[in-house]
Amino acid sequence: MRRADRLRPSDLAREHGLSAQAVRNYEDDGILPPAPRGDQGYRHYTPVHAQALRAFLALRPGFGHRGAAAILRAANAGDEDTVARLVDQGHAELLRDRATLDEVTAALAALDPAGDRPMSGAPTVGALAHQLGLHPATLRKWERAGILHAERDPATGYRRYPPAAVRDAHLARQLRRGGYPLARIARAVAAVREADGAGPLEEALSEWRSRLRRRSRAMLDGAAELAAYLRLRGL
Repeated sequence: MRRADRLRPSDLAREHGLSAQAVRNYEDDGILPPAPRGDQGYRHYTPVHAQALRAFLALRPGFGHRGAAAILRAANAGDEDTVARLVDQGHAELLRDRATLDEVTAALAALDPAGDRPMSGAPTVGALAHQLGLHPATLRKWERAGILHAERDPATGYRRYPPAAVRDAHLARQLRRGGYPLARIARAVAAVREADGAGPLEEALSEWRSRLRRRSRAMLDGAAELAAYLRLRGL
């Protein structure tokens, strides 16, 4: 190894505002390839390691820490197929998230104010859970979080969900798929319930769409750094 190519952990760390220990940890986790050791046991990093770190940190905003780490481990193992599969998987997940957002937007646009219907036409917890593809326990959890308001059938005592609650359940399911925590969903659903419409969620949907745009751009930026790393690795 040429002396000019020898980099210390602090050299890699300085570029990104990290600690030298963080760089060593990334190597221990397999995110950076193993570094050769000098006579005294010190790690000697190279421009290849520096690019691996750039690629990981660039991939992380788009693919998450776990996804970016898996991509770098596969690259370090020379497994091009797994690298490609993981990258494709990340893009497929983003596409599904975009589809979910579109579904939420369409569902909100189609909302009707809740009207009065006979209790006999309101689904039970099991029927609504089946309709949504969820477990009944999930709906009960949503009730405790204030997202759903069930009524009781006076004849049987069973939970029944009137039209407004069915609407709220559909919105909650879509927002949950979008990554929103229950407390925030409860506030959003309450706002829709009070306003009898989708207006209160427009800001949340806009923020969600902006988040997806940022993630998409981050994936592009990460892919550029990953491609540079793969070229240095001869892959």
